[in-house]
Amino acid sequence: MTATADWADRLSAARPALERASTADLVAAVLRENVIEGSLPPGTRLSEEIIGRALGVSRNTLREAFRLLSHENLLVHEFHRGMFVRRLTAADVADIYRMRRPLETAGLRAAGTAPAEAVREVGRRVEEGRAAAEAGDWVAVGTANMRFHQAVAALLGSHRADEAMARILAELRLAFHMMGEPRPFHEPYLDDNARIAALLGEGEYERASGVLLAYLDAAEAQLLSAYGEHPS
Repeated sequence: MTATADWADRLSAARPALERASTADLVAAVLRENVIEGSLPPGTRLSEEIIGRALGVSRNTLREAFRLLSHENLLVHEFHRGMFVRRLTAADVADIYRMRRPLETAGLRAAGTAPAEAVREVGRRVEEGRAAAEAGDWVAVGTANMRFHQAVAALLGSHRADEAMARILAELRLAFHMMGEPRPFHEPYLDDNARIAALLGEGEYERASGVLLAYLDAAEAQLLSAYGEHPS
């Protein structure tokens, strides 16, 4: 099976939901989710014909979805070539981490007043990452890691924060492709995620924030090094 056929099949699985409510926002959400899961890597050309057929949507709906995702910095239109999944720059990576720090630490500090289910979700994402690691699926470990960070931001209880985090993490997945082999990059953070979840359970929200900040600094430095740059 070709790479194009593989991601087209993934998109087709979302078709029943779109048939119930076929809107550009839903199409954009499906494509964004595929970016987060790593099935649409940077440089992928998005064929209107293939995606429209896979999702059962019109070209107008699809073009509106492309427009929305272009505003989120996930897609880029190349003249006479079409729409492509965007390749991030080192400046993009630095800006993503600049946004992540205040958003995620605010989530950790809000854990004391967050619903118990939201706090448990953080722990579930830790276990999801461990299970993926045991299965040797390191791309899935990366996805579980992003879900962990989504759960951290969700502790704020803000729909706007949730939307912002989803967009940030979709961009971040594009940067992860620069790391080549995923295991050496993702594996060390499994223990960090577990430590943060444990500190939340102990009510040590400031300590959890400190661990997270050190974690984000290290991850940013690794990614910028892959781009041949160093954090200032």
